[in-house]
Amino acid sequence: MSIPFREGSRRYNVAPTQTIIAIVRGEDGTPEARAMRWGLIPPWAKDAKIAYKMINARAETADQKGSYKRLLATADRRALILADGFYEWLRPEDRKLPRVPFRFTLADGEPFAFAGLWTPSTLDGEPVESATILTTAANALVAAVHDRMPVILAGPDGERAWLSPELDAPAAQALCVPFPAELMGVSPANPLVNKVGAGAVEGPELLAAPD
Repeated sequence: MSIPFREGSRRYNVAPTQTIIAIVRGEDGTPEARAMRWGLIPPWAKDAKIAYKMINARAETADQKGSYKRLLATADRRALILADGFYEWLRPEDRKLPRVPFRFTLADGEPFAFAGLWTPSTLDGEPVESATILTTAANALVAAVHDRMPVILAGPDGERAWLSPELDAPAAQALCVPFPAELMGVSPANPLVNKVGAGAVEGPELLAAPD
């Protein structure tokens, strides 16, 4: 995932368990931005390792899963996860070769919001806020690389609706549909995006395939 942070601090390769920017309903009901950990850590979790298994949640079954059901039904636990692109990887026929990354964006290059769920928790006596991104079936563009895609909400109207207390769980799920393929674009990304953590590259060169 790549995130349009303020000028000079943009992220080009955000990996699970790292910091993402989420817009949530504040205490007064107005939207506010918060930094959160990517990978849900439920209040009952005993350690943070579970976050690696909860970076994504299937929208079709979120209302049936104990960790997501209450969050989906509550506007105060739904979130807009900000980004301007996401990566998917194509696995070559020769499994000995590395996967090939592609970056998906909106056709106009503008930032957008994924549909997310979030929860506060406490680990080792310290408060932590974490989030997961809902996924749906891939549209025709993404399907060439992967069979699933993140739920991209349909512009300002969809984003406002996602945070609305008037939406119950079924209505929220109804927003979780594949974003129109014709409104998206795709381009090869630099394989350096495959490396995260120590020694990882973090810059605009990740957005272009190497010569």
